[in-house]
Amino acid sequence: QVQLVESGGDLVQPGGSLRLSCVASGIIISRNVMGWYRQAPGKQREFVARITSGGSTNYVDSVKGRFTISRDNAKNTVYLQMNSLKPDDTAVYYCTAGLRVDYWGQGTQVTVSS
Repeated sequence: QVQLVESGGDLVQPGGSLRLSCVASGIIISRNVMGWYRQAPGKQREFVARITSGGSTNYVDSVKGRFTISRDNAKNTVYLQMNSLKPDDTAVYYCTAGLRVDYWGQGTQVTVSS
């Protein structure tokens, strides 16, 4: 049974930073595509970032240069480092696993506000 457990969401001021974590069980992250999605209030869920088994990364244009996805294979954990946060980054952030985004975590709330 695959489980993805996110943590690290918080209330932060514009310009601040957060690091989200996703601890995976039942799946080996180094052998899978791992990703982050987000859903803002009243909006559709959108892709944020992904990292492939080979280590290649992709980002939505709005976060390029500010967010970094990475993984610690020994801890079977995926991270999303978020810098220079903006109010538009406010959303529930979800960790995903699988080439077809087969598995989802429960989400962690990120609020960017002064």
